[in-house]
Amino acid sequence: MPFDEYEWIDKREILTFEEITRLAKIFVQLGVDKIRLTGGEPLVRRDIELLVAGISQLPGLSDLCLTTNGSLLAEKVEALKAAGLKRINVSIDTLNPEKFKQMTKRGDLAKVLEGLFAARSCGLHPIKINAVIERGVNDDDIINLVEFSREHGLAIRFIEYMDVGNSNNWTSEKLVSKKEILETVSARFPLREVGRESGSAPSVDYEFLDGRGDLGVIASVTEPFCSTCNRARLTADGKLVTCLFSQIGHDLKTLLRSGSTDEEISEIISGIWKKRKDRYSDERLEALLSSTYDPKHQKKIEMITLGG
Repeated sequence: MPFDEYEWIDKREILTFEEITRLAKIFVQLGVDKIRLTGGEPLVRRDIELLVAGISQLPGLSDLCLTTNGSLLAEKVEALKAAGLKRINVSIDTLNPEKFKQMTKRGDLAKVLEGLFAARSCGLHPIKINAVIERGVNDDDIINLVEFSREHGLAIRFIEYMDVGNSNNWTSEKLVSKKEILETVSARFPLREVGRESGSAPSVDYEFLDGRGDLGVIASVTEPFCSTCNRARLTADGKLVTCLFSQIGHDLKTLLRSGSTDEEISEIISGIWKKRKDRYSDERLEALLSSTYDPKHQKKIEMITLGG
């Protein structure tokens, strides 16, 4: 749930589905072959299945995924699947209903699990669980989450607790490293490293030696992957953001609404991308190792705006 200090924007400032689809087409023409719809929570956007239908038809797009907290998934999943959605990631940080409610501020775990299983029944595949692990909060849930994913044929991705935005009061003491997560899991379920998909995915993937599923860990704090990151983000109000930890976004909405051609917008996007020098995670690790890191030193765009 959003904090009080989050800034809300007028609905008129949000891109229409037609504008998002137009930009998605331009990005695909520039070489993007995977698109993820995320948030905030994407399923609160009314008629989002219409956006899915528009994007899923783009020539050259190989993968369309959605990341959701799952609270509205049960009632939406059939329409999403019919519109062309291929797979989903569902954020579940704990399987303890009371802890889940505390962590999400008001979430109902039963409703999320209902949506998860509805997605599986609809044939979405793969279905991945995303879990951010925070020391003293849900680090004792790691094995329960692994057992749940293995039992139900789901993939699971553990994510190191990061200083995204400015409002989560991040400290390194709350970090549970990739190394610790893997040691915890391997003690019960031995693993074999597979590596990063296409060499550039955020997650380092592993297979269980008994053949019952797979697991991934996204370790942007302890094992930065800035040098291979190839992800761009488009915010709901039309900003192109080149890093999860960016301070600014580049305005594409004004170009859309001022009559710029697709070719002109494409050229501007290419120029922004060619000039990107983002290496925040690399710099953070260097500062952490030298004990000079202050998570508040850079005012970053909030996670509710950027998505995962």
